[in-house]
This record gives sequence, C-alpha cells and structure tokens, in this order.
Amino acid sequence: MAHRLLILALAAATLAGTSPAAAQTSPAAIAKGYKAPRNAFGQPDMSGVWSNATITRLERDPKYGDRATLSADEAKAIEGASDTRNARLRANTDTSNTDPDKLPECQSGATGPACGYNAFWTDPGTRLIRIGGVARTSILTSPANGRFPARIAAAGPPRARPPAGGNFDNPENRALGERCIVGFGGTSGPPMLPVLYNNHYEIQQTRDAVVIVVEMVHDARIIHLTGGHAPAGVRQWMGDSIGHWEGDTLVVETTNLRREQGLRGPAEDMTVVERFTRVSPQQVLYQFEVKDPSYAQPVKGEEALNFTHDRIYEYACHEGNYAMTGILQGARQAEKEGRPVEGNRGQVREEGGD
Repeated sequence: MAHRLLILALAAATLAGTSPAAAQTSPAAIAKGYKAPRNAFGQPDMSGVWSNATITRLERDPKYGDRATLSADEAKAIEGASDTRNARLRANTDTSNTDPDKLPECQSGATGPACGYNAFWTDPGTRLIRIGGVARTSILTSPANGRFPARIAAAGPPRARPPAGGNFDNPENRALGERCIVGFGGTSGPPMLPVLYNNHYEIQQTRDAVVIVVEMVHDARIIHLTGGHAPAGVRQWMGDSIGHWEGDTLVVETTNLRREQGLRGPAEDMTVVERFTRVSPQQVLYQFEVKDPSYAQPVKGEEALNFTHDRIYEYACHEGNYAMTGILQGARQAEKEGRPVEGNRGQVREEGGD
C-alpha cells in the first residue's frame, strides 16, 4: 500500500509540472523504518554537529538538462576525479609557498578563488549530495533545469557582482565576510550554502527556540518557535526567523533580511522558507525556497546535512586582524602612485560547489 501511495504521489507531482525533488519531504528520503528520536521537549532531536560540505554544484551543469539525479556510475566517476585531483594537490605539502602563481591550483594561467590557497587550507568536501541514497546533479531543484531563473524586466537590469575583490573606497563596500559580519558566501544563511571550508553547523534545541551555530565567522542564528515576526522596518543580519513543527519537520520562515544578504545580489524583500527533517541517524534533509520579487519564480533547493563527530571551535574573525586596514591603506597608496587598485585574488567564492 505504501509503495502504491508513493507511486501516486510521484505521478501527481509529474502531472503538476513539478519534480519530486522540489516537493515536500519525500518518503524515499527517509531511511526505511526510521523514526527520529525525541528530545526532552518531545521534538524530533536534531541536536549535534552537521556538515553540508559537498562537491555538488549549486547550479546544475547544463549538460544534465532537467535531470535531478545521477546514476551510480556517473557519481562514482565524478567523485573519483575529485579524489584524484585532491591527491595531486595534497602532494604539494609546502604550505610556506605563498606565491599564488606557483600553487598547483593556479597553473596554466588559472585565476579565481582557488588561487589564493594551497589545498592544505581548503575543505570543500569530497562527496556528492545523496538524498535517499541517490546522488544529485545540483543543489537547486527548481526551476527544473537546476539553474537560477530569469530576472523580471521591471526589476531593472541584472544586479552584477562587483569585480573580484569588490570596491576599495571604504569598509562598507567590502564583502560581509571580510568585515566579519556574517559568513562568506551563503554559509550563514538563509539559505545555508556550502563553500570552500568551515561548512559545519551545530544545532541546539530548547522548548521555545532552535539555535544554529555557524562555524564560518561565528554566527549564532536564533529561530523562535513562539511569537510572530518583527515589524517590517526592523532588518537583521540573517533575518527574522520564526519556526514551527509540522510532524517531524521543522519549518522556518525568515523575513526582514537586510538587502545585502540577497541570493546572488542584493534583494529588497526576500523571504526564505526552510524545512529540516531528520531522515536517518546520520542525516538531516535540508530544503529551502527563496522568494525574491526580482526573480521570475521562486528558487528551491535541497541539501544533506551529514552528522559529524567534529567539534566547532572559536572563529575569532577580528582578533588581531588588520586585514581591512591593510587592504584600504594599500588601495590609497596605489592611488597616490597612479596604479590601478587590483582585486583580492584570494577572495572566497560566493556560492558553494559552483
């Protein structure tokens, strides 16, 4: 009977023009016979440290079209190639080498985020996202092609990212991560996206709140389980998150985000709905839907938060940190000498796995 209900649900999703991956938690994602343990408050217990590190791209490679999943052979080939590359990079154990042009990642004229680091310093993960045991082609699940939708013409021209390194006029023009305000890229969330390293999250639960401690840049995101949203004019880093339980799933709606924390560019009134479901002893299924008025349709995605025995240590982002002072002083000196102000070659990539 359960199998027939699942088949009917999949068929209904297909007829409705949505993929099962974009729907609410599929029974196929839950380990057979698994029932999430309860904590002292009767809630599904998600406490502990979890990681969303992965080599799965945020946006899908166009060659896969609308395919949300990979075959076992395809997944093995992709992970094997990643392992081979990692082994080659690890062979360069001289971490004293600080010349980007001599790092193995930067040969053949390559540029970009990887060129600021030896492989020693990065920890982006080694495996693809697997949900229900099946590897995914991308984090994004909707639109069906796993890529960001078009911008609405009325919203104006696409909001291009700043050039590498950003603007050097004042601290407020630098990236939020550089300023130690929130994590680089989308690590702090919402939605929470993986990047080159520091992809751990510690979930703590009380009767009235859930706290997510973010490894990158020391954020502690508080999700209130009681009350309503703050007035619209009160804008907060990581927004105003209100959650409730739907069965075994924690559903979180976040509003009042600051415009600087938009997904792929500033957003004025972005809303994010997240769903956390513990589907096995080792995994929490994390689903998100982003509603940005400048996009033609909502953006949806799914990740696996995998249990780890690792611990989160202090991320003292500002302690003894003179990087921002040095960056701006260097820019002023370059201007005095009539030289162009160059971008920061070591800037962290803004989206995970992409």
